[in-house]
Amino acid sequence: MGEGMNINRLREIREDRDYSQRDIARVLHVPQQNYSRYELGIVRMPIEKYVILAKFYRVSVDYLIGLTDEIKPYPKSIIEKEKAAISE
Repeated sequence: MGEGMNINRLREIREDRDYSQRDIARVLHVPQQNYSRYELGIVRMPIEKYVILAKFYRVSVDYLIGLTDEIKPYPKSIIEKEKAAISE
């Protein structure tokens, strides 16, 4: 895995929140075997899947990949807030 990647965090957060690999595979719309390979570091998980998991767990992508130990997600960007305001 790339420098800074913490594949162990994927397993840790899943287990801490009492989800099975099958549960998370369903969230990501991938077979359980694929998710298992992500956790083991055999296959790199696409960034889009990290984004889905960050939203699901309510953490930052940086937390999931080990760039920070701060579990709190970042506030939404101004661009996202403007898009939300326009669509209301």
